[in-house]
Amino acid sequence: MGLEIGIGWLTLLMFGSLVILLMAGLPLAFVTGGLGVVFLFVFGDAAMIHILPSRIFPFMTDYQLSAIPLFIFMASVLERAGLIEELFDVIYQVLGGLRGGLATATIIASTILAAMVGVIGATEVTMGIIALPAMLKRHYNPEMACGAILAGGTLGILIPPSILAIIFAVVAQQSVGELFVGALLPGLLLSGLYILYVTARSYINPTYGPALPVEERVDFRGKLILLRSVFAPILLVMLVLGVIFTGIATPVEAAGIGTFGALVVAALARRLSLPNLKQAAMTTLRASTMVLWIMFGASIFVGFYVVEGGQQFVTDALLATGLGPYGILMIMMVLLIVLGMFLDWVGILLLAVPIFVPLMTSLPFDGLFGLPGVQPEDISLWFGVVYMVNMQMSFLSPPFGYALFYLKSVAPEDVTMGMIFRSAVPFLILQAIGLFLVVVFPEIILWLPRLAYGD
Repeated sequence: MGLEIGIGWLTLLMFGSLVILLMAGLPLAFVTGGLGVVFLFVFGDAAMIHILPSRIFPFMTDYQLSAIPLFIFMASVLERAGLIEELFDVIYQVLGGLRGGLATATIIASTILAAMVGVIGATEVTMGIIALPAMLKRHYNPEMACGAILAGGTLGILIPPSILAIIFAVVAQQSVGELFVGALLPGLLLSGLYILYVTARSYINPTYGPALPVEERVDFRGKLILLRSVFAPILLVMLVLGVIFTGIATPVEAAGIGTFGALVVAALARRLSLPNLKQAAMTTLRASTMVLWIMFGASIFVGFYVVEGGQQFVTDALLATGLGPYGILMIMMVLLIVLGMFLDWVGILLLAVPIFVPLMTSLPFDGLFGLPGVQPEDISLWFGVVYMVNMQMSFLSPPFGYALFYLKSVAPEDVTMGMIFRSAVPFLILQAIGLFLVVVFPEIILWLPRLAYGD
């Protein structure tokens, strides 16, 4: 029999220990898993030991999670084949005559890249290496250049095939296909807001984003020739998303199609070599095992907390605020942004979603400002996409937003951390506007899934 402790003190002890160990620099997977085991033995009883295999084994046998290594491998093959750099160059040449064209090209390329990759780190680093030097060379405002890369890179967490959506679906028992379809319009909405901002800023003050010099531009015929070189990877993305949205294939089957298609595209570009395949396989292995280890550790940690009554404690605490459903949702959003300053997105999902989703599905969201609300059967899907939009903000939030440090790791020395922090602020405001819109107008999320799958 373990030691007796109140749930309030247990909450403080568990999450306080988690923060201290993470600030000490220990890996998230082993901190959560190790703390879960320690608290299980100290405060649990003999019967609770069964929580260890019961929490881990379902992840090891979940069919939907097999899409994660497939999508990561697809992205790695395309990246090793150099197709991502070509994509950026083509979009810039097409838009080069516009003010802010390079920043716009960065956001569009990041949007397409998000549909290939599904992971923020890869997009931020890739675009930081390719796009940032190109913009600085052409005298773009450094803060706008950094902001365009930061904001565009975070779309990888939202636009399908998002790895976050797959894990959220597994944890919340939600359809992966519905989450993919529901996240598409919010992702394009945010991408559009970013493009509108950089274009308007460049036309108001041309020094922020000068157009490509006339002698470097290509004519219409040249643009068509350039587009032909990236036709295959764009067609591949459209094929993968198309078979998901039309219901022809499940997300896992679509991931298999995409993986095979990536190999074909790389072969057509004459860049399918054994060293490239080996590097892509190793990238996939490292990323997939990182995700799974975090899932194992966090599921043990949260599993013990829920069994001890933590979920009910959090629910009662939020309901006691008396703020109503939308007020509780706002508190959750703030908490997620704060967590994003310190934790990896996988850890946040596995720590927060098992506690938040049951509470969300029990509350009536009747709508704000007299607008239509969310039907009870749609709340889980709606909240899932709202959560994903919110996660973008957590990645850009100074001082510890992960995307800020991804970019700094590849930025030139004269691009300071303070400059990167300042560059994130306007795009954080745009993300907050996007979050407000999907909360107030839930049809932005729900319209496309209803069209694809019926009511």
